[in-house]
Amino acid sequence: MIHLVGDLQGCCSAFDRLLAEIGFSPSRDRLVLLGDLVNRGPDSLGVLRRLRALGDAATCLLGNHDLHLLAVAQGVRRAHRSDTVGEILAAPDCEAWLDWLRQRRLACVESGWLCVHAGVVPQWDTERTLALAAEVEALLAGPDLHHFLQVMYGNEPRCWSDALQGADRWRFVINTLTRIRFCSADGELEFDTKDGAGAAPAGYWPWYQVPGRASAAQPIAFGHWSTLGLIDSPTLLSIDTGCVWGGALTAVRVDGGRREVVQVPCAGPLSTHT
Repeated sequence: MIHLVGDLQGCCSAFDRLLAEIGFSPSRDRLVLLGDLVNRGPDSLGVLRRLRALGDAATCLLGNHDLHLLAVAQGVRRAHRSDTVGEILAAPDCEAWLDWLRQRRLACVESGWLCVHAGVVPQWDTERTLALAAEVEALLAGPDLHHFLQVMYGNEPRCWSDALQGADRWRFVINTLTRIRFCSADGELEFDTKDGAGAAPAGYWPWYQVPGRASAAQPIAFGHWSTLGLIDSPTLLSIDTGCVWGGALTAVRVDGGRREVVQVPCAGPLSTHT
């Protein structure tokens, strides 16, 4: 069995219940976690322990909260009051956890589904998405992580161009794969609106509704957008169902052409949406 799993955000007990619900066996089955493994929930270190112990049975993508943890650990960003990654940072083996985390992926294809944390811009097809993700994955796992994290943050450039180079190129790729919700027809990113699809600002669409999107024929699974709720269609899976906010943790079985949704309820909200 192969399941795609939405944002955990440190909700280890919900993850354990989900694994029991789907009857997961690491010797037989595989998981793809769609990013935001840690932060805001009560047991981020527990989540990392569970996931690392699964070895090759779990492919873990990086989300914006996972990158935030790396940036805080490197002294590039200050911790937020609502962060819950202190146990990781205080652990005697903290460096081992951070090294493991920064070697995770930003995009992959599983059972025909392109898996990302947040989404893609309309100019990117599957091949381009994977290639750009690989560029940034190499930087995250490389020897100059601190410098990369220093230039990773910011909202510019807002539009993709094949001519983008260096920090501008990396930043745009990160912003797209881990932060996108709305964009314009020419792929300009909009970062202020965090409500559901109906709240699109004038001139913008939810990224997956942009006319002429190059990835339109590619089934895509993503998390990140908890206010969107579950979308379960033949070519789109939105499965961040707000576990950390008192919603549900969602898994979707996708092997053999399946699309079987399993959910477990989660505890009450701990903070505000980001």
